[in-house]
Amino acid sequence: MELIIEQMPIVIRALNVGFIQTLKLFFVTLIGAFPLGLVIAFGSMSRFRPLSFITKIFVWIIRGTPLMIQLLIIYYFPGLVLHNPIWGGGEGGRFLAAAVSFIVNYACYFSEIYRGGIQGVPVGQEEAGLVLGMTKSQIFFKITLLQMIKRVVPPMSNEIITLVKDTSLARIIALQEIIWAGQAFMKGSQGISGAIWPLFFTAVYYLIWNGILTVLLGRLEKKLDYFR
Repeated sequence: MELIIEQMPIVIRALNVGFIQTLKLFFVTLIGAFPLGLVIAFGSMSRFRPLSFITKIFVWIIRGTPLMIQLLIIYYFPGLVLHNPIWGGGEGGRFLAAAVSFIVNYACYFSEIYRGGIQGVPVGQEEAGLVLGMTKSQIFFKITLLQMIKRVVPPMSNEIITLVKDTSLARIIALQEIIWAGQAFMKGSQGISGAIWPLFFTAVYYLIWNGILTVLLGRLEKKLDYFR
């Protein structure tokens, strides 16, 4: 017990650094996936059939394969197959590859949620907007979009919570996120080896962050209750 207390400051510092990397990947993914998901949703709903078909096939592939495989392919394929290591070396390159993988993956999941939310708005409301002389863009932003947001918040919340935990997959390409930091003390890091207890501390970080997000997303749902 005394040894754990002595090692605690070293472990906490390392976990804090790893958690910052986890948070960076989390926020970058959301910033990229939210708008890209809407673009993909429009592509899948397009009346131009070739575009709709290609988009749906792409979404099917991304949603039907493990994120871990996508991480490995996106990170290693350019260098090993094309002999063009576009990601460069070091932590920055690994983070960029992980961010691209996560953004594309979650954008495809978000696109299906967006599509369901848009198509769930009654067609009669669009027709009423046209009767009132509104343009299609006005109908979308003033009628469809607002109601879509209300419909997509609950499933979106689930995906966001899942994203927090999925960031741990980035360690497969040696991105030093929080679980990588905790696991390093089992292998020998900063003079500490064979210690499994730091991994339990990583779970606490996830629980606290997920708890904060759950409260914030719950408040957002309540604020959108005026659509009921």
